[in-house]
Amino acid sequence: MITYYENERLFKLDTPNTSYLIGIVDEENFVGHIYYGKRLLDAEASYLLRTQELPYVPSKNNRERGAFYDTFPFEYPTGGVGDYRESCLSIRTESGHAGSMLSYVSHEIMAGKPGLAGLPATFGSDKECETLKLVCEDVYVGMQVELLYTAFSDVDVITRSVRVVNKGKEPFYLTKVYSACLDMDNRDYDMITLHGSWARERHIQRKPLGYGIQRTSSFRGESSHQEHPFLALVDRHTTQEQGEVYAMNFVYSGNFCAQAEVSQFDFVRMSMGIHQENFCWKLSPGEDFQAPEVVMVYTDQGLDAMTGTFHSLYRKHLLQGKYKDKKRPILINNWEATYFDFDTKKLLAIAREASALGIEMLVMDDGWFGNRSFDGCALGDWFVNEEKIDGGLAHLVEEVNKLGMKFGIWFEPEMISPDSALYREHPDWAIAIPGRPGTQSRQQYVLDLSRKEVVDCIYGMMSAVLRSANIEYVKWDMNRQLTDIGSAALPPDRQGELYHRYVIAVYEMQNRLIHDFPDLLLENCSGGGARFDPGMLYYSPQIWCSDDADAVERLAIQEGTALLYPLSTMGAHVSDCPNHIVGRVTPFHTRAAVALAGTFGYELDVTKIAREEREEIPRQVALYHKYNDLVREGAYYRIASYSQNHHYDCWQVVSEDKRESLVTFVQVMTRANHKSRRILLKGLDEKRRYRIYVEGQKPEREDGELVYSGDTLMKAGILVPDMLGDFQAKLIHLVAEESEKKGQVE
Repeated sequence: MITYYENERLFKLDTPNTSYLIGIVDEENFVGHIYYGKRLLDAEASYLLRTQELPYVPSKNNRERGAFYDTFPFEYPTGGVGDYRESCLSIRTESGHAGSMLSYVSHEIMAGKPGLAGLPATFGSDKECETLKLVCEDVYVGMQVELLYTAFSDVDVITRSVRVVNKGKEPFYLTKVYSACLDMDNRDYDMITLHGSWARERHIQRKPLGYGIQRTSSFRGESSHQEHPFLALVDRHTTQEQGEVYAMNFVYSGNFCAQAEVSQFDFVRMSMGIHQENFCWKLSPGEDFQAPEVVMVYTDQGLDAMTGTFHSLYRKHLLQGKYKDKKRPILINNWEATYFDFDTKKLLAIAREASALGIEMLVMDDGWFGNRSFDGCALGDWFVNEEKIDGGLAHLVEEVNKLGMKFGIWFEPEMISPDSALYREHPDWAIAIPGRPGTQSRQQYVLDLSRKEVVDCIYGMMSAVLRSANIEYVKWDMNRQLTDIGSAALPPDRQGELYHRYVIAVYEMQNRLIHDFPDLLLENCSGGGARFDPGMLYYSPQIWCSDDADAVERLAIQEGTALLYPLSTMGAHVSDCPNHIVGRVTPFHTRAAVALAGTFGYELDVTKIAREEREEIPRQVALYHKYNDLVREGAYYRIASYSQNHHYDCWQVVSEDKRESLVTFVQVMTRANHKSRRILLKGLDEKRRYRIYVEGQKPEREDGELVYSGDTLMKAGILVPDMLGDFQAKLIHLVAEESEKKGQVE
């Protein structure tokens, strides 16, 4: 899987269908990127480094060393000495100078994949992956840089991360540490990124890549609603089914930068890492800094193949815990049902009705603690308000359990309200710049989690609540972004470390939570989907996808999310109507069809909805139990995009053995005087015959449903008649004929 060719001084990393080549050149041991793409049978590709062209290598043409630096395809470029493209590593010495250059020193190839200290990362056994550690140095600074690469044997993925060590006698400062870089020739690429805002996260944007730097980034203290730590470069003609894709995804939940740069010589530099805004990390002698992991995917089979690779990697090598491969309980959350206006009596009324309809868990959202009667107070006071929760939390949970339901609870552990007992006692625990009025957002501040005493206090209060009753689910929220970056506990020369220390502390808290409560289902949330990233998925198998649960708005949100992340990770609920964010009214069955593409649950007051909707819930519950294994484990394919065609949306999941498939078709806008739509299915076994069922629809023939071969369904497609009215949905179920198990078409 990873081979070192000593004579050629070349490393070759192989996954099932891709190869990645690294070369060591010249007597100064520069580390160059040779190739990343379709799997090569041999390693004879060093000529791609172009070291036999002007300006040659420095040992042959030292007078043009600067030109060499500015054109060589560096594996991990540094700044300040002549490469004017965007660097991955920048430093400042005690004397105030910037500039570095790395040379190869040694390497190690090891079975398996080591963890990253304090950080989430993908994992794999000795049989599933191999890791290359390239050790480089800058002797003038006293800096050692370890470049880590892992190649997986079961998915076409290479992961990268970086560790920087101070081997010198004086401190130096890291002012930029990216985790991965890819230098290659420009081939008329498009750039795909994910953008949005609160209530409309992760909308797909595709645009031509031009000269200069094009980037997507966040320095909000989180991966953010607005941008996403993902970047793909694709051939201009790449579609869902064909074409080249180079993709990067950052396993990190804080500030990030993902960018592509086209240089004067039509070379492309693609890079990703922690955003350098307000980042400065002091490394004293003997100290090290571990950068987060980047996941790299290459395919020449289009965006569906890229998506399938990310889904497989995250399901097998990132998600963990009891619920990793398990059906999640159908929950009902009281937020849109009651907001802050609830008590034990109201919650039990919802639970009784929900339990009778087949819903399996009640989640008590914001408003149960301290004097929390609205969203401007009490964050940080994590003790039960027994005036509202009459009889205490244990009594409430016991009564819910008697109904056969599980119980979950909401926390926002990272925040503090100015109007709280905790803030009055510890005002210095909030992130703030001394002497400057703090910037409030939602009338709250952010706790300085870089301080151990703060983490221990908050976690202690949380764990006391969780131990006080049979709580089986936690929704962990974060409802504002970071400002006023200052810590009362960090010295002046380490204030630039706060952003990253904050994220590390969040990881530490969540790691403690899932280890102290291993049976707990943790769902992350950040004002909806502001921190939906691989870093969070390492600790929680699902994340609340967006606060906007409107079925139509969710089409684009869930399309962009599913581009990278398995459907099992997407928190999706049937919400109230008119929708509380956009005011749209959509049919109850359409809301369910869209939510079935995720974890599935309800966000409404089941005691107040129309009788017809209440009677429909048991049927929706049955659909969830019928299809969730398929949705959770199956291969996902994008058939059509409402955000592109503005009329309808369609996606498909196919079981691993290709014997079953579910197609979800959503007609957003109806059409007058049109014929049916023809859609081409994907992922089926072309030699099998599939019986077609439409949920809620009687068979078209007396002797059963229509039966077609997989070949016909994928090449000729199926017809979906127009439905009467806007916002309509159909679930189309395909089941392979038993007589065709051996794969022969009659």
